[in-house]
Amino acid sequence: MMALHLSLPLTLLIFFSFSTEFASLAQRQCLPGQRRALLQLKNGFSTSKLQSWNSTTDCCTWEGVTCDPATGHVTALELSNRSISGLIDPAFFNLSSLQNLSLAYNLFNNVTLPETGFERLSNLIHLNLSNSGFVGQIPTGISQLTNLVLLDLSTFDLNVGSSSLYFREPSIKTLLGNLTKLQVLYLDGVNISLNGSEWGLAVSQLGPTLRSLSMSGCSLMGPFDQSLSQLSQISYLRLDYNNLSSPVPEFFANFSYLSVLKLSSCLINGEFPVRILQLKNLKEIDLSDNPTLSGQLPEFEKYSSLQTLILSATNFSGQIPDSIGNLQNLSTFLIYDCNFHGEITTNLQKLVRLSYLDISRNRFTGEIPKFHNWLRISEYVLNNNNFAGSIPDSSSYAGLDYLSEIDFSYNSLSGTIPVSLFSLPSLQILLLSQNQLSGNLPEFSKGLPALQTIDISSNNLQGPLPSSIFKLSQLQVLNLASNNFTGMLDLDSLWYLKNLASIDLSNNMLSVTDGAIGNKSWYTSFPNIKILNLVSCNLTKFPSFMRYQSGISILDLSNNKIGGTIPNWVQKIGNESYLTFNLSHNLFTGLEADTLFLSLDTLAILDLHSNMLNGTVPLPPPGIIVFALSHNIFSLLPPNLTSYLGFTIYLSLSNNKLTGSIPGSICNASYLQVLDLSYNNFMGELPHCLLENTSTLAVLNVKNNKLTGSFPQAISEDCGFRTINLNGNNINGTLPQSLMNCASLEVLDLGNNKIDGGFPYWLGELKDLKILVLRSNKFYGPVSKPRSQSGTNDSAAFSMLQILDLSSNSFNGTLPKEFFRILDSMMVNSKISTSLTVDFDILYGSYYQNSVTVTFKGLEVTLVSSLAIFTSLDFSGNGFGGKIPQEIGELKMLDLLNMSHNTLTGTIPPQIGDLKQLESLDLSSNELTGNIPEELTLLTFLSSLNLSHNNLVGKVPQDNQFSTFSNNSYLYNTGLCGYPLTAQCGAPLSEIPVWGTKFSNNLNWQFIFTELGFVVGFVGVLGPLMVWSEWREQFNKCVDCLL
Repeated sequence: MMALHLSLPLTLLIFFSFSTEFASLAQRQCLPGQRRALLQLKNGFSTSKLQSWNSTTDCCTWEGVTCDPATGHVTALELSNRSISGLIDPAFFNLSSLQNLSLAYNLFNNVTLPETGFERLSNLIHLNLSNSGFVGQIPTGISQLTNLVLLDLSTFDLNVGSSSLYFREPSIKTLLGNLTKLQVLYLDGVNISLNGSEWGLAVSQLGPTLRSLSMSGCSLMGPFDQSLSQLSQISYLRLDYNNLSSPVPEFFANFSYLSVLKLSSCLINGEFPVRILQLKNLKEIDLSDNPTLSGQLPEFEKYSSLQTLILSATNFSGQIPDSIGNLQNLSTFLIYDCNFHGEITTNLQKLVRLSYLDISRNRFTGEIPKFHNWLRISEYVLNNNNFAGSIPDSSSYAGLDYLSEIDFSYNSLSGTIPVSLFSLPSLQILLLSQNQLSGNLPEFSKGLPALQTIDISSNNLQGPLPSSIFKLSQLQVLNLASNNFTGMLDLDSLWYLKNLASIDLSNNMLSVTDGAIGNKSWYTSFPNIKILNLVSCNLTKFPSFMRYQSGISILDLSNNKIGGTIPNWVQKIGNESYLTFNLSHNLFTGLEADTLFLSLDTLAILDLHSNMLNGTVPLPPPGIIVFALSHNIFSLLPPNLTSYLGFTIYLSLSNNKLTGSIPGSICNASYLQVLDLSYNNFMGELPHCLLENTSTLAVLNVKNNKLTGSFPQAISEDCGFRTINLNGNNINGTLPQSLMNCASLEVLDLGNNKIDGGFPYWLGELKDLKILVLRSNKFYGPVSKPRSQSGTNDSAAFSMLQILDLSSNSFNGTLPKEFFRILDSMMVNSKISTSLTVDFDILYGSYYQNSVTVTFKGLEVTLVSSLAIFTSLDFSGNGFGGKIPQEIGELKMLDLLNMSHNTLTGTIPPQIGDLKQLESLDLSSNELTGNIPEELTLLTFLSSLNLSHNNLVGKVPQDNQFSTFSNNSYLYNTGLCGYPLTAQCGAPLSEIPVWGTKFSNNLNWQFIFTELGFVVGFVGVLGPLMVWSEWREQFNKCVDCLL
């Protein structure tokens, strides 16, 4: 009996032991149907890392597989980021117990999701197919997964196109209509392409259930629909990279649970509701890259949750409020490229968790904010503001162990660079360029193991370069250009900077020497430099280490004293990486081989201008974009040059001695924007195709050649010219009205040719025209009042004109006063362009500068840099008559006014005294009468005055500038008197002859005969010298004897 009682517990123990083991075995057991479905799924994959998936093991133990312990059904597949590619086998949908499925971050590139099958996975709660390359229509079956809580179909590629998922049938409204439990919806990159009301109504069906919504880059359009206000529980909202084109609705401020709002790059506009920035739960907001979105920072309350505030590239403005100090959790503050202004509040220093601060490209003033409290700061960027004062002293840097980037460039900082800046242990980037920093660059003792970039260019730094700068072992970029550094720099010191990729020592007062070591093994272990800029470094030869380089992409040795021939080895140092090759402003006389550059397939910019290169123009590589060979002595073009200009945008061969004709094949250079062949000896006709068959050419300059023929008549309808300069040739014919096709034309210089016809009033239709030069041609007739094409007066004609030169033609008639009233850019309230350059973006800011020759202060002056702010009127050398219109006084921006050598009558308008900027005034050789107006003494900038050869009378004004003018300014006005003339005022008027009237009987004939005798004697001596060579030789011998 006792044995029975003892055996029962033992029996129970054994039973439970077996039961537990059996249950454990049952838990691990995989159902055969489940295993088959999974293996068929794997077989459909082309590649995968699912090594554990095989028929000999329990599928519940396979990687990524989770089973229900009670039933053995597969309930979860976590197969994300497994490099899976291929197709999804239909048998997969037999796993009907699946609750969680993730195929995210795989390689199903351009694979379409199965049309049917998803509806069988009715137990799915989480479905994640994101970033795996699926394309095509989103299957209808997904709309039947009514238990879904999370749906993620997003993709990294936000460039919505044919290779993306999209909604057609079912529509997004149908898909979401049944998903009433959905809390998280990510559709980034899915092509939805609906307007605001359509996608808004579709999403709002989810109502308060939805917590997270991300629809970035879905081609959504605006405006925001009011129905979105139903998403009252939304916490995460991302709608960036769309085309919403509308203001942000005020009801967003009612989303009290909102913690993340991302609306960057979606064209939102208008005034941003500031209450959104004050939401208590808001942690992150990004409104960047919406340039028409305006707003101001609000007053921030205490205990704000805000951690990330990004407003960059918007139109937010105003000042940073003192309450910014309440954002104690703020770690990222990016407001660059906005319109903020004023001084930075000191409360910014209270943001002790700040890691990233970028307030660049605003209008901030005052001193740089001190940052000694920001112990977590990593990036501190303040460039392109108006900060002044000095860089904070060394006490500000203690404990800043995470600071990796400092960018204070493009401000007005002064004083010295604190040596303690170089003691920051994590500093990688130091940018202080374009300031007014001065003093010596100090030596620093610590190694700065992390420093990679130093740019202190364009300051006033001086003295020798510290040797410690060449011991920075991690340094990759060193830019010391445009300072006043002095002393000797041995290029061998670069050997120690093993990671150096870019160096710029240009435009200092350094004497750069080539080093003394000079052996090959030394130079072959130099750093592999990509960018080498040694402009104005007093070099007399190529640095020796260059021969052993192999990866230079940008080389600029311009403005040195390197002479001789350009050696062949320069093509090898760039290998296949050359982008820019600039040896301009040196003393080179030739190339070792004419084909030197042909093999440099990647070369985009070749600049050899301002040397002494001669002979035939070398052929460029076929991919050349900028080809600049001006100011040399080249005499011939190679016959096949144009076949190498297939991608050329800028071609300048000006100021050489090129002869022959301009090849018509130049028009085949279909990308050409700037063609400058000026100041050569080209002959023959200008190829008409340059004006008649081009739409890309913006600048055509053939000034000062010997071109003949008629002006092209059929100007291209899609003309894109901004500058046409044909000055100084022998071109004839008339101007075609098809020039009006050139709607962007700014400069038209046709001076010194043989073009005829009436005044081209119709050029007033060109609203951007700033410079019009017609001087020294054969134009005739009156300067008619501008009229539009319909024949009515055009008040906007010539409104942008800054320089108008009609001199030395045959214009006649009176000057219409209405003409002067339309020259808006010559008036006080004009908006003169700050630039007369033509930009073409090639790797860096490149441009072509226009130039115009004007008669200024009696001399012919070529204007280049000052052209954009210069204004002039030159009507000289014509047959204009009548009075000078008093409206000329409205042109208050004029620098030059020349109406000489006409037949103008009447008095000098006193309104000319209103031209306060006038520097040169020439009214000589007319028939002007009356006194010189005293108002002209108000012209305090006037430095050249010519009123000679008129009928002016009275006393010469004496005030201001008039006290500086000589007698030559008033010659042949016999009625004028007073200083500087010898005639004294107060003499009897009967004794003062008037120029242009009959001589008085009281003339001093003895004086006249004396002068006449001198002239006859002078001609009697010099005439034979010029005509008879024998007399000239005898005269020269007599002079030699006297000397």
